[in-house]
Amino acid sequence: MPKVTSPHLPLSGLFAVYKPSGPTSMSVLEDIKKLICKSPLFVERDKLENQQGRRHGKGKRAKDIVKIGQGGTLDPLADGVLVVGVGKGTKRLNEFLDCVKEYRTTALLGCETDSYDSEGARVRVAPWRHVTRDVVESKLEKFRGEIHQTPPIFSALKMDGKPLYEYARRGIPLPRPIEKRKVTVHSLELVSWLGSDHSYCWPETQFTPEEKEAMVKALGSVEEDPVIKDEPESANDRPPAAFVLSMKVSGGTYVRSIVHDLGHALGSAAHVVTLTRVRQGRFTTEAPESEQDKGCVPWEVFERAKENEGECDGSGYRGWEREVLDRFDMVEGKSQTKDAA
Repeated sequence: MPKVTSPHLPLSGLFAVYKPSGPTSMSVLEDIKKLICKSPLFVERDKLENQQGRRHGKGKRAKDIVKIGQGGTLDPLADGVLVVGVGKGTKRLNEFLDCVKEYRTTALLGCETDSYDSEGARVRVAPWRHVTRDVVESKLEKFRGEIHQTPPIFSALKMDGKPLYEYARRGIPLPRPIEKRKVTVHSLELVSWLGSDHSYCWPETQFTPEEKEAMVKALGSVEEDPVIKDEPESANDRPPAAFVLSMKVSGGTYVRSIVHDLGHALGSAAHVVTLTRVRQGRFTTEAPESEQDKGCVPWEVFERAKENEGECDGSGYRGWEREVLDRFDMVEGKSQTKDAA
């Protein structure tokens, strides 16, 4: 474990946290920032002393004494690699927006949602019993390589200053087709066929007839005769099939759109029920593949520290600080560290 020498404090650099499914990326970052802003590893000591001397040190000024940012938001549903930049490391975060990312996602057949994942509302249901593992694998080639994706209409992307979801919810015709994005799917594999042996289910919330009509109106100006119609299976004696995909994709790729479009290609419907970012650049949730690879700090480390930061060890580090340092990528070179005695 390298020991950081005091002349080189505060540190600037990058690390990754394993974001859990549930909280937003912003809330995770805010919780980490509260700890970072109290640590002599990342904040100049005189600023810390001034902060501690204020009676109201928990205000905005206290949280802004060090820069911190993230290198690519994960949806609340998603878990996995969330890259965090501290100090001058924030200037390097753009590298992670365009880098190759690796994901693992579970798709559930027979149901399409407005958000393309299980957090949304059920838009339509479709037959799924005809879909087998072989059928899925036969359709994957269509989604490999350089492809063009249409972002979901229920997204925050704006058209003429208005979010797309506002057109869909209010039944306002789109002024033009949603612009497609060119992305690259470097690899796409079916790694597990779950069939009906799982605990996933379709969302309980469903689109009302009025909401479906509004969505059809929004799409009517850019699609020929859009139809949103339920086509349920005649028998409903077992859960719809699910399967797990692994993929490496370029920056800007919508994993949810791949699953959504694959559902259509299968003559069914599909949405995402789990999504894990396995790798982003050199940060990974799995075993390192090279000396440059870095693991993720478990979210539980920060959760415990929020309640009680604990005592410093013999080297002067608190538990959470040591966990970060073990996986920290300093932006100013190896000269900032020396071997611990």
